Amino acid sequence: MDWLALLLKLGHVVAAFALVAGLMGRGIVLGRAYRSTDIEEQYLLAIGAMPFERAVRVGSALVILLGFATAWAQGYPWLGLTTPWLLVSMLLVVPMILFVPAIFIPRGRRFEAAMADARSRGIITPALRAAWHDRAVAFARRYEWLATALIVALMVLKPF
Repeated sequence: MDWLALLLKLGHVVAAFALVAGLMGRGIVLGRAYRSTDIEEQYLLAIGAMPFERAVRVGSALVILLGFATAWAQGYPWLGLTTPWLLVSMLLVVPMILFVPAIFIPRGRRFEAAMADARSRGIITPALRAAWHDRAVAFARRYEWLATALIVALMVLKPF
């Protein structure tokens, strides 16, 4: 394997670390916010989760781009999509990409509006409580975790 393929693979792994760290950090901070009974603490924790959210966004984009670049540099045909474990990994990624415009962006806007309204009132409103308990967002976040864990396992084990 030449130096370019090695550097791309290293970048791919570092991006995967950033993605996983972002998922973990976001989950911990937002979990604490979710359990808080103080509107200002919820707000500050939600703001505090933003760097982790940025790590998820940047890390996930880089994982995909550097993954394809690594496959290309290693000489995989069709950027690796003919290799079963890479194909399965990409199939697991597709729903996560679709969650962004379908769930995360519109529900995020509703959450921000509910948070702004609750802060202006100084209480945790029913709308904010509902936003915290959004089933679609909870499903999408659980899927992110499961798919990421499966992809990491496929990447390390290369079972087929």
